[in-house]
Amino acid sequence: MLKVENITKYYGKLLAVDNLSFEVKEGEIFGLLGINGAGKTTTFRMIMGLLTPSSGNIFLNGKKIDYNLTDQIGFLTEERSLLTKLTVLEQIKFYGRLKGMNEKDIETKLDYYLKKFDIEKYKNKKIKELSKGNQQKIQFISAIINNPKLLILDEPFVGLDPFNVKQFCEEIEELASKGSMIIFSSHRMEHVEQFCKKLVVLKDGKTVLQGNLNDIKKSYQKKNIFIKGDIDIEKIKKIKGVLEVVPLNDEYKISVEKMEITSQVFDIIKKYQITKFVVEEPSLNEIFIDKVGVAYGK
Repeated sequence: MLKVENITKYYGKLLAVDNLSFEVKEGEIFGLLGINGAGKTTTFRMIMGLLTPSSGNIFLNGKKIDYNLTDQIGFLTEERSLLTKLTVLEQIKFYGRLKGMNEKDIETKLDYYLKKFDIEKYKNKKIKELSKGNQQKIQFISAIINNPKLLILDEPFVGLDPFNVKQFCEEIEELASKGSMIIFSSHRMEHVEQFCKKLVVLKDGKTVLQGNLNDIKKSYQKKNIFIKGDIDIEKIKKIKGVLEVVPLNDEYKISVEKMEITSQVFDIIKKYQITKFVVEEPSLNEIFIDKVGVAYGK
């Protein structure tokens, strides 16, 4: 288990991370979210032992993380960190050796992943000759080549088309099924919702939201109603507690401030010909905007 205990980090007088705590168990995919400057990168660097917390502790399976444990960690950075003049084979051998692997095992694992991601023909190509999407595949392989016990993924889907995103998603889920602890950060909230049962949202280094995603959604007061039919939308807009009415193709999305308002909306529309009336929890993106003040990635 990864255990982050009350870590705080100052850069001089600047408070970058403020008393952050969370746990990630084996086989768990944990979301760490926040806009730029929220403290995510600093947190990642402290977890990997690249930065020392000003206070607090970080443990991996009961031991403080130092260079004796970093071979068990994989990290895919948001910014590409590939050595573009090296070939794919040279690049992965370099990373594998840094993780204490022997060359035979490195090449065996590389061949497996190149075949899995359908890029076998690029094994002896230089990184700079690859497309951005294929470079991202190589960066992903470099992060998982050592079968990490802890894997940190910061924007793993940059430059990928939907088919390759699906491949990455399947591999991430397989790694978790084999027991890897995964910290996942992405601007794509639908992927966070797909993967992460638990999460932390940071703003200016402080935790503004934390817990089980389902519990967060259930406890959130605002709800969305989706209605399809010939209705008097102006009457609905006048209901106190209706926050927003948005037309979506052949239906309406009506946001209300709490569950009780849904019955008032239904009282108005029940006399009309309605083919859809669905009440849903807000999306993670809506909750994020409400807590942080801006959409993720802005």
